[in-house]
Amino acid sequence: MEISLKQRTAFVCGAGSVGPGWGNGKATAVAMARAGANVVAVDINFAAAQETAGLIEAEGGACLAVQADATNSASVQSAVQTALDRFGSIDILQNVVGTTVMGGPIELSEEDWQKVLDINLKSAFLTCKHVLPVMLRQQRGVITNTSSLASIRYVGYPYTSYYAAKAGLNQLTQAVALQYAAQGIRCNAVMPGVMNTPLIHQQISSQYESEADMIRARDAVCPMGRMGTGWDIANASVFLASDQAQYITGVVLPVDGGISCRCM
Repeated sequence: MEISLKQRTAFVCGAGSVGPGWGNGKATAVAMARAGANVVAVDINFAAAQETAGLIEAEGGACLAVQADATNSASVQSAVQTALDRFGSIDILQNVVGTTVMGGPIELSEEDWQKVLDINLKSAFLTCKHVLPVMLRQQRGVITNTSSLASIRYVGYPYTSYYAAKAGLNQLTQAVALQYAAQGIRCNAVMPGVMNTPLIHQQISSQYESEADMIRARDAVCPMGRMGTGWDIANASVFLASDQAQYITGVVLPVDGGISCRCM
């Protein structure tokens, strides 16, 4: 079965990587380009967006790097217009922006609580706000949000705000899916489990004695004996964006090697 995204434009929000390697957004942008899509690589870090665009263009794909703050409505609106000016449509919206801040209700500042909700949840609200009118005019479109196993269970880290934001993202996904199903728009989420991406080395490794200890511990938690990668999220996202998934909407799809099926 060949999955093709030819003649479609994918707006990937969070298409850069926070460090060397393949994060979920970077891998997803490249995978969508390999499936034939025109890609708009959006990131707050323009250099990171340019890196992703360069990888796509080196393989013969079409990609436009755009700097935008996904928590700012005017910035998102401008990025959407830039995408339309270049490619004429937005057929796929992929929301990959995310962050964590450690702390429970006592330790976490109000500012950090709001920051995590803004980056993980408000960003998806804003991209939907500005992309949905485009999809409604087209009478077609696919939105895929990047959730987390932390949206449905405690995963051992003290990041209360992240749990709350990702749980909210799941419900936003289903609300959008049902509201716009009759207009030819689908909305799903992928739910990564324990993953090995540049983000965990930046934001989670401090919870362990060393990065090697982190990798061993996280591998051991997974039923398959290893963490997933950005490519696992990318491949699931390409499928959900394709016609092969045309009757799938409102789904929060675990991409977790089975970890959500058992008690931790």
